[in-house]
Amino acid sequence: MELSLLYIGFAILVVSWGIRFLNKFWFRPKRLEHALRTQGLDGTPYRFPFGDAKQFVELSKAARAKPIPLSHDIVPRKISFTWYGQEPIVILNDPESVRYLLTKQHNVVLKPKSDDAAKILETGLVAHQGEKWNKHRRIINPAFHLEKLKLMLPAFSTCCNELISKWDKLIDSKEFSELDVLPEFKFFTGDVISRTAFGSSFEEGRRIFELQQELVLLVVEASMNSYIPFYK
Repeated sequence: MELSLLYIGFAILVVSWGIRFLNKFWFRPKRLEHALRTQGLDGTPYRFPFGDAKQFVELSKAARAKPIPLSHDIVPRKISFTWYGQEPIVILNDPESVRYLLTKQHNVVLKPKSDDAAKILETGLVAHQGEKWNKHRRIINPAFHLEKLKLMLPAFSTCCNELISKWDKLIDSKEFSELDVLPEFKFFTGDVISRTAFGSSFEEGRRIFELQQELVLLVVEASMNSYIPFYK
């Protein structure tokens, strides 16, 4: 009798787990896909069990295997969606649609849940949801008004002039010069943020930015590892 009850309990547990598994990896994504297509959106079909993850990797490798062409004639098209795991990602390229979503539907669209490692970086407005996000967005809105941004133009101009002068010196010293612009633009972005937000140059705050980049790399590395309780 006890053995039969054990078998029944185990069977119920397996069936329950199976239903939850199928709902997460098949039924729910297909319902979401149907709802999106009903609203007129077009996108890739959901692929069991991880969506378009494999295609993301393949396309990224193909894109990085060759230089970016000088001409870019790919224009934005209609609203579409793709899949990040079991969650659909809707791609909006119309500013009015984005504005409507952020101002009128902020309680509907929620951010995906992050793991414990990513929460170290996600603070403030980035981590807030719903009405709390809307309240904090209203608080910081005045900082991005046009009149406020105009006051930052001298700092922008200084950063641009310094970067151009640096590149001019590289060209003057040689007949030609090959330049990796990625680190240059990282430096430029950090310099702009430092001058406009903190009133100092990037050189003065370089150590802080380096520590932040190191923290980001550590968080990304930690998020890729499986978490096993009480195991290091």
